[in-house]
Amino acid sequence: MIKLKKYKYIILNLSISLGIGALSAIFTMNAMDVYQTVNLPKCSPPGYLFPIVWTFLYILIGLASYLIHRSNSKNKETALIIYYFQLLINFAWPIAFFNYQSFLLALAILITLCILVAILIKLFYQIRPLAAFLLLPYMGWILFALYLNFWIFVNN
Repeated sequence: MIKLKKYKYIILNLSISLGIGALSAIFTMNAMDVYQTVNLPKCSPPGYLFPIVWTFLYILIGLASYLIHRSNSKNKETALIIYYFQLLINFAWPIAFFNYQSFLLALAILITLCILVAILIKLFYQIRPLAAFLLLPYMGWILFALYLNFWIFVNN
């Protein structure tokens, strides 16, 4: 019975993380049309790669949040508040970028997201280092997205 409860929480945390990604995809259904029409840097990945990478990242993000949810740390609540806030900011970026094609607003959102994730990594590390390490690929990807967004903003 305890193992079943443990899996229930893993599934819940993964569902929240992946759900944000799915909602984002629904709200930006024609996103790749915009991506294909803007002037892109040479190092831009092909459009088909984005859903693959984001699915992997949302799984890691969900696992990290699971580790924090299951901890007994007194700092858990603060870390989770920032966690959920950064998910909301994460959700806002593709809408600003793709739906509104507001590259400057999207850039500001990404800068905010990078700051929040850096804070989150620090908090998660203090609670459960593995949770912080699971967020490192996410941070790397959003830093790359920050570069792409800045380049697109300047060159479009």
